[in-house]
Amino acid sequence: MAHCAEILAVGTELLLGNIVNTNAQELSQELAKLGINVFWHTVVGDNPERLREAVRIARGRADIILTTGGLGPTYDDLTKQTISAAFGRKLVLHPEVAEEIRKIFESRFQGPMPENNLRQAELPEGCVVLPNPVGTAPGCAFEQDGVHVLMLPGPPAEMRAMLDAGAIAYLRRLSQEVIVSRDIMTFGMGESAVEELLRARMERMENPTLATYARPSEVRLRATAKASTVREAEAMLDPVVEEVQARLGNIVYGVDVKGLEYACVSLLKERNWTLATAESCTGGRMAARMTAMPGVSAVYRGGVVSYWTSVKGAVLGVPAEILEQYGAVSEPTARAMAEGARRITGAEAALSVTGVAGPDRDERGVEVGVVYVGLAVPEGTFCRRLRLGNRRRELLQDLSANHAFDLLRRYLSGLDLKE
Repeated sequence: MAHCAEILAVGTELLLGNIVNTNAQELSQELAKLGINVFWHTVVGDNPERLREAVRIARGRADIILTTGGLGPTYDDLTKQTISAAFGRKLVLHPEVAEEIRKIFESRFQGPMPENNLRQAELPEGCVVLPNPVGTAPGCAFEQDGVHVLMLPGPPAEMRAMLDAGAIAYLRRLSQEVIVSRDIMTFGMGESAVEELLRARMERMENPTLATYARPSEVRLRATAKASTVREAEAMLDPVVEEVQARLGNIVYGVDVKGLEYACVSLLKERNWTLATAESCTGGRMAARMTAMPGVSAVYRGGVVSYWTSVKGAVLGVPAEILEQYGAVSEPTARAMAEGARRITGAEAALSVTGVAGPDRDERGVEVGVVYVGLAVPEGTFCRRLRLGNRRRELLQDLSANHAFDLLRRYLSGLDLKE
């Protein structure tokens, strides 16, 4: 039986934009792995009447409802009360849950349990209690008239812990299928161009399916299959992945890779090489993306953010005559920055970026979006001139960093650097 689910997030702070609804994203990902279709995301404030209406709509179109939020001890935590009433279930005190909450206060908070926390031990009659390993609010699950309801806490760490401690096991028993996806990562071609190359194939597909997703500076293709087992789904996906790679060629930088920097690190490790970076307009974005990866110290030596022209000269050793003649945003400067980073760090490879991120032209009149990325390696120095246009500053910085990583990726893969 194919199930359809609705995720119902409860919390006025979500509607006000004070916090981001990351729970819905994480729940959708977990449900997809279990082969459960998520057709609706709903957000409702801490208001009993609106919550009752949201539950009424959800139970009319979904056979699995997952709620997050509103399980706390305060007066506005009304999820359990409202949903239990909507399904005609009484709230009853679970003594074993109350005792567990008392123990938490005594051991973790070094004090007695406030009386209002006793409300958290009141759960729908006949429900399955979902333990909360990191908080005081237990969750619960029950089935009524063919609809399964799971109530989970709002704090993301508690919601995640409850998923692992019991909710996923409950949901797994409901599904006889799994959904498996593979992400084919590309850089160097826009979403519309990628989609045009693959449109005829995509339109014919039902299971597996293939869809494009534009990220801020690259395009991801997601191939998805539904089957009885993970192995069966993966077997269905393999020929799709191979076909897409063959059609798109070397703009594909990896499959199930988080980003271009991850692809570069893998290639650097294969050569037993290290990397350094020298950045101007990207302001340390390349260094930040590198150091966000665990274990990257095996290949990344360090970087220099040389925002001022004087730093390019004093730290990276860019010759004064180059800076005077060509300016900070130029091919000779990008080359010299990469060579300087390689020299002062001892890395086998060094990347550089210098350009105009806006909102105005630089002091020499170079227009916004003109960027130079350099790559210094033992056999020489390469440079790519980019005209990225007058875009948002943050997007220009991310695009510039991606072009630099792509230059390194192409070199280490033996591809044409001019493409």
